[in-house]
Formats: sequence, C-alpha cells, structure tokens
Amino acid sequence: MEYSFGTDEYIKHVLEKYSKMLVKLAFTYVKNMADAEDITQDVFVSLIKKGTGFDNEEHEKAWLIRVTINHCKNHLKSSWNKLKVPLEEDISYIPKEDSEVLVLVLNLPAKYRSVIHLYYYEDYSINEIASILHKNPATVGTWLARGRNLLKSQLIGGFEYE
Repeated sequence: MEYSFGTDEYIKHVLEKYSKMLVKLAFTYVKNMADAEDITQDVFVSLIKKGTGFDNEEHEKAWLIRVTINHCKNHLKSSWNKLKVPLEEDISYIPKEDSEVLVLVLNLPAKYRSVIHLYYYEDYSINEIASILHKNPATVGTWLARGRNLLKSQLIGGFEYE
C-alpha cells in the first residue's frame, strides 16, 4: 500500500516497519538500549522534519540507516556521553548462544560492528553497505573480512579445527 509522505498513516507505517531495525543498529553503536531508543526517536523526528519523500523504499531505508549512524556517532562524540557512567546492558532474554555472539560483536571496533550488523542482520550486500556508509566497496569488504576474523578468533578461543 502506498502512503503519502508526512501523513499520519505514513509515519505509523514507517515506525512499524523500521523501528526495530534502527534500534538494533543504534544499539550496536552505543551499547545501551535506552540511548539506542532515544537515537531512533530522534531519527524519526528528523524524518518528519525532512519535508520531502523518497524515490523508493530502498532509498527510504538507506536514508534512515545513514541518519541513525550519524546520530550514533554524534552521540558518542558528545560531552554528555563522556561524563556519564555506563551501565551494563542486560541481554539475558536472548538465547545463550546468540547473546555470546552479540557480546563479541558489540566488542568489535565500530567500523567492523556496523558492517557486520548491516551484512548479517539486515541482509545488505557489500555494494549496498558501501553506498550507505559512503565508502568504497573494497573497504567494506576488508572491514567485513577483518571483523569476521576477529569474531572467528574469539569464538574458536584458540582451538584449532580437527
């Protein structure tokens, strides 16, 4: 169903469709669910203020992802963020196997974390991620390979394959 940009129906549709994805993406950056939800809310406010529509759904989704990443980076650079004391996020509701991998992914450097999230959790191709992040596809491929290697070394825990 086609919604007119800026209408209540459009906003409701976009919230339902993208909010979970954007909260997860923001969480991979800020590592705090409350901050991730606040950032996602700010992204939707930016969408409402935007005033013009998108060419297609992929453009809309890519714009939301890019704005979320920018808001996360701004949040991490803010002086307020440097003054607060971080609380450990309770992820006990996630199955043990998934939570172990999530903890490892969250401990990766931001550039690896974001490409792994977009590739594995959001099913974007390397070229699409490169377009979203405004990077060269070769750079994204390198970050993805390095992130995988870091995860692999941590998951294997020093054991060798038989």
